[in-house]
Amino acid sequence: MPRVPAFGFPGSTWREIAYLLTNLPMGIFGFVYVTSWLFIGAALSITVVGLPMLAFGLLGSRQLGKFERARARLLLDLQVDEPSPLRHHTHGGFFPWLWSSLKDPVGWRHTLYLLIRLPWDIMTFTVTLVGLFVAWPVLPWVARGLTVVERAMVRALLSPSDELERRIAELESDRGVVVDTAAADLRRIERDLHDGAQARLVALAMDLGLAKEKLTEDPEAAAKMVDEAHGEVKIALQELRDLARGIHPAILTDRGLGPALSSLAARCTVPATISIDIEERPAPAIEGIAYFTVSELLQNVSKHSRAKAATVELWRTEHRLLLQVWDNGVGGADTSGGGLAGLSERLGSVDGLFVIDSPAGGPTTITAELPWRDRTS
Repeated sequence: MPRVPAFGFPGSTWREIAYLLTNLPMGIFGFVYVTSWLFIGAALSITVVGLPMLAFGLLGSRQLGKFERARARLLLDLQVDEPSPLRHHTHGGFFPWLWSSLKDPVGWRHTLYLLIRLPWDIMTFTVTLVGLFVAWPVLPWVARGLTVVERAMVRALLSPSDELERRIAELESDRGVVVDTAAADLRRIERDLHDGAQARLVALAMDLGLAKEKLTEDPEAAAKMVDEAHGEVKIALQELRDLARGIHPAILTDRGLGPALSSLAARCTVPATISIDIEERPAPAIEGIAYFTVSELLQNVSKHSRAKAATVELWRTEHRLLLQVWDNGVGGADTSGGGLAGLSERLGSVDGLFVIDSPAGGPTTITAELPWRDRTS
């Protein structure tokens, strides 16, 4: 085997060596930590402090597991999803919190990881240290073999236990997006009501009050004011209709996505054609998201694309609803910010997908995928 200068190892090898050499201090710390709280907590479990000590010990194991995942990402380039956070039942008081902590499967897996590692960490530290000073020509292969086992251990005990746990973690994150979006929508509705219809109705009430005062003194002026107030009522009604359309259009509720999307296409400044291939209606929430997704995309086509034509296609495949909006405009659309980023987050919050293909110069094709969900589900 050709001799390779020790300092000629690639960066990935040095990171693997660093991981193996830091195993021993981490292993000793983790083993001492786990055995301490396990022994003391178990010994005191018949008292009021034993079980809480076990619960806090498990929380500490979670934090050490988080540190170990970060160490694996930094030195082994191993990407491991974060487990779902511990969901405490704090509303029920101390004992429900204690019980949910003690039966935390993630905390116990992390505890097992920290408990069984010490013999392995001693061996990997010793082999790596000897390799550095005695057998460094074969050290890259030895380090790679040892870190293959390391990666397997991290994946087995520090990653989410199953697909359900991963989905829980994702949905916990997406819930914050949904709450923020709902709050932003409520603020928009409040602002539109305050600045639009409410202000107009206040002015209308004042005008009618003045007209009432003039009714006996100057009937003609009063009639003119009432006529103007009638016009203001029509404008206020239109503003309220527009606001209600922004919440959930009546045509979507009454007639479904086909007529609703056709109405959107008719208002688009770029000629747009609609193609729909669904025989049933999905759940109302999914209909609403699909409608507002197409609405936002067609508004972008009208404002930014400089396109001559656009198409909207909607179809169902098994348990998913797919929609695609295409235009032959200038392209360059992305989700780095603005409305498209919001659409991507909104679809992600319901387990949907949002894909943009928009090279500079066009054309732009945006595909969205949503769970179907029957209207009865």
